[in-house]
Amino acid sequence: MIRHYLDYIAIERKYSDKTVRAYGDDIREFCTFSGFEPQDFNPDKVDEEDVRSWIMYMLDHGIKPRSVKRKLSSLHGFYRFLLKTGLTDKDITQRIVAPKTDKPLPVFFKPGEMERATAEEQAADDFESIRDCLIIEMLYQTGMRRAEMIGLKDGDVETAAAQIRVFGKRKKERIVPIGDKLIGQIHQYLSARADMIAENVLTPDANGIFFVRLKKNGEVVPMAPKTLYTIVCARMGEVSTLKKHSPHVLRHTFATTMLNNGADIRTIQSLLGHSSLAATQVYTHTTFEQIKQTYNHAHPRAIKRKETP
Repeated sequence: MIRHYLDYIAIERKYSDKTVRAYGDDIREFCTFSGFEPQDFNPDKVDEEDVRSWIMYMLDHGIKPRSVKRKLSSLHGFYRFLLKTGLTDKDITQRIVAPKTDKPLPVFFKPGEMERATAEEQAADDFESIRDCLIIEMLYQTGMRRAEMIGLKDGDVETAAAQIRVFGKRKKERIVPIGDKLIGQIHQYLSARADMIAENVLTPDANGIFFVRLKKNGEVVPMAPKTLYTIVCARMGEVSTLKKHSPHVLRHTFATTMLNNGADIRTIQSLLGHSSLAATQVYTHTTFEQIKQTYNHAHPRAIKRKETP
């Protein structure tokens, strides 16, 4: 039963492997809590009170409301599938209210920090330096997710058309335009990559993947997500005082920069690949916080400040 549902969301809904694993873990966790072995789970032998007890158990054991909400969403999707396929006649999750979660505003790098982060581009002269500079610039100019960048193939990067084809969540495709500066860096990277591959004795095994790394044994392989994460954190950690320096902060920076420079919210939604406008509108709150802070600092009738004697 659970296996059929996981196959459904993987094949029919095109969920990522990571998401499918998470859904499976959540559902099996509920089964165990309810006293069933996952393979013997009977959806008609549990009710709303079991779900509420599960939620309270998780909260009492320190699981954050955001994680509880995600687990409940996994169970809700499972029961919708059971209803659809006739394996049950009731959805015990339908009337369950998820715990409230605080939604922190996304953090982003300041323009000056981005300038410092990309200042080494002109001096980059070896493959890894050129590649790492391109990663920072491409994330900043396109707002791609880490997984989307890792999955880029050579055919997706169309410099002649000044665009990149990005495959996001559920394999949804979108087109992101790119500027002349980024196109120049892409050509520089491709040239450095070709030279690096030509110098190695082993046949490259990157399967057309755009971003690659060179192993110590001379093998050229696709870049791992952890490697890209480390590159971004190291570079941005040198120029920013933020606690987070991840690729996703560069995605936030892209969206905030676009909004602050007059981009339409619908355009930003399309460029980020958000299925819901609500996910994009969080950046309007970020921009408003900036405006409010500037107002409070500059206007004489705003928040009173202690005068220096």
